[in-house]
Amino acid sequence: MSIGKRLRLERLINRETARTIIVPMDHGVSSGPMEGIVDIKRTVQEVAEGGANAVVLHKGMVRAGHRGKGRDIGLIVHLSASTDWAPTRNDKVLVCTVEEAIKLGADGVSIHINVGAELEREMLRDFGYVSKVCEEWGMPLLAMVYGRGKDMDQYDPKVVAHCARLGAELGADIVKVPYTGEPESFSKVVEGCPIPVVIAGGPKMKSEREVLEMVYGAVQAGAKGLSVGRNIFQAKDRVAMVRALSLIVHEGKSVEEAIKLLD
Repeated sequence: MSIGKRLRLERLINRETARTIIVPMDHGVSSGPMEGIVDIKRTVQEVAEGGANAVVLHKGMVRAGHRGKGRDIGLIVHLSASTDWAPTRNDKVLVCTVEEAIKLGADGVSIHINVGAELEREMLRDFGYVSKVCEEWGMPLLAMVYGRGKDMDQYDPKVVAHCARLGAELGADIVKVPYTGEPESFSKVVEGCPIPVVIAGGPKMKSEREVLEMVYGAVQAGAKGLSVGRNIFQAKDRVAMVRALSLIVHEGKSVEEAIKLLD
């Protein structure tokens, strides 16, 4: 690994714990100005204050989210896109380049691949190309990989393990996959993937405890943290939510200890 990539990764992953809290806010392309990311600058400020390691933004939101003050936070520029209106919403296309992300001051880039989707072959081709360019520039690559083909259960441990391994096989530095639901099966996902695995947050959950329990289970299984959007940026208190998650991810605390902070 080049020194440039190593330095950038240390802005995305806590160098002491080797774990990370990433807050994706790329939902505006797929779903529009949804609750929690209408005022992107305020949301970035609050998750940074809570102790998040990085945010994920599309290129046009980098300027809108820049604060010029407050706690620093890593920047990952997302390269993939589709909208909820598309007849094949699972087919992602590249809308940004690694070079554009570098000019925007990014510490990393991310891509989205839906295994089993109609245009899987194009997404895999793009993955290979982006991985090559990232290696040339020393740019960390986060791959968001989900099983979303017809009749696929994206939470099936075998599907999730395949998705995680695919991320490693094609050159990602971090891979984001759904949580399988319990530590025993997720430990097998981690075991089969030689790069850091982080979990996705999925749809908005019913309670904050549910989010904390998911993250705790994933970390116990060997996950290196999380990449959670709605369950953080739509929380009642985003600062407190990130701090509670940080207790679990970076300090090894229990769910009960973390929930006290929220209460």
